[in-house]
Amino acid sequence: MGKTRITVAALLTSVMLVLTGCAGMGSAPTGSDVSADGPFDWKRFSGTEIDVMLDQHPWTQGVQTKLADFESATGIKVNLQTYAEDLYFDKLDQAVRTSNSPDVVMTGFDTNLATLEAANLLAPLTPLIENPALTTADYDLSDFPSGIKQPAMLPSGDPNASLYGIPISTETYMLFYNKDLVAKYLGGKVPTTMTDLIAAAKLITAEGHGDVYGSVVRGIRATSIVDTPTALVFNRWPATNPAINLPYNVYFDGAWNKPRLPDRAITQGLSDYAQLIAAGPPNKFALDWPDASALFSQGKAAFYLDASVFGPNFEKPDQSTVVGKVGYSTLPAAAQGGTSGSWSWGLSIPSASTKKGAAWLFTQWFTDKQRTAEIGALTGGAPRQSSAEAPTYKAAFTPEYSRAVADSLANTRPTAVIKEDADPVLLIIVDAVMSMAQGQDPFAVMANAQTKMAALYR
Repeated sequence: MGKTRITVAALLTSVMLVLTGCAGMGSAPTGSDVSADGPFDWKRFSGTEIDVMLDQHPWTQGVQTKLADFESATGIKVNLQTYAEDLYFDKLDQAVRTSNSPDVVMTGFDTNLATLEAANLLAPLTPLIENPALTTADYDLSDFPSGIKQPAMLPSGDPNASLYGIPISTETYMLFYNKDLVAKYLGGKVPTTMTDLIAAAKLITAEGHGDVYGSVVRGIRATSIVDTPTALVFNRWPATNPAINLPYNVYFDGAWNKPRLPDRAITQGLSDYAQLIAAGPPNKFALDWPDASALFSQGKAAFYLDASVFGPNFEKPDQSTVVGKVGYSTLPAAAQGGTSGSWSWGLSIPSASTKKGAAWLFTQWFTDKQRTAEIGALTGGAPRQSSAEAPTYKAAFTPEYSRAVADSLANTRPTAVIKEDADPVLLIIVDAVMSMAQGQDPFAVMANAQTKMAALYR
């Protein structure tokens, strides 16, 4: 589903980094021996060269600072290629279908991963993880919460599913607010319910007279925005409602031919998001996350509801004018038993890689406890439970931000619909949100969306 997938200023253009050395060194190992035996050895594939393809993201920025350490520890040479997000997924889909596929790629734990796995384009990681000759005894896969790993266990729902990705950056959906604007327009009272938040956003937009706005959220018509409104659906989903299970998630009732879009909680959750779009600036339907984040960081909006990964940048003076003025909160309550949502990036190994052993050492090294905490300090999204208590990680963020993220992750569900080629499903949901934001009746909109969804999978 839709992702945050951040691009940082230092990574605005596509860049190739060929690091220390050149390809093909005589009788160097190929790195393909995934059935290795004997004791674990980081130098097992020394002399191998691997190609790694990543999205331009703060996590990638962290990798770049540690590549020399990895190469020194393993003797593996890395060719790192990165792409801006608007190019990355097309490039990924093309690259893994070629005979000279990258050896490690960055994948989204949603329809992206499901589509690649269904086409047999990714290698299962479970055999590598379970081989003590290739995985250190202290790697501790259980340190990743099961809810974060679940979207990467494929085929989804199969008792014999394998893991096809290791989480690298997890985001949860939360509320950011400008303390100065809340003080000016709301007497310092932060809304504690979703109904109050929407009312406050409308009030501030009306009284801001075009100088400030009550809300900025992603309003562009793109499947990439779906995760945030899905989190608001979860926020409206009471504990008394049926369980939400993958691969179908909340929009289907246990089968692809059983959509349930007119459900009251689904309708209300999507309507909540639509009203936050409507309370935005005149170009509200052109806003993607870079635009919405920029407006909030410039002090132009009182509320921004989106992924936790944005929080650290609001406290950086070179990127924000609201440093020290931002408040952080879980989603304002909407239903008893409601939750937030979460989504993850991960690392995967293409089936076509001939160097899977070396590729796994790269994946393992950059997802161990130490590197997860250190690189997580750049993203606010370390997916390991142990990172929360790591000094490096804790020191990187304000206590209020850390507490809000931890509280949200403790009460969250995966937002992903785990189905190959799910874009038609997601676009129906996005179009419903757009229609509501333009003032159409939510229940009529969802009845129409139900008809369209039912026609997809008869």
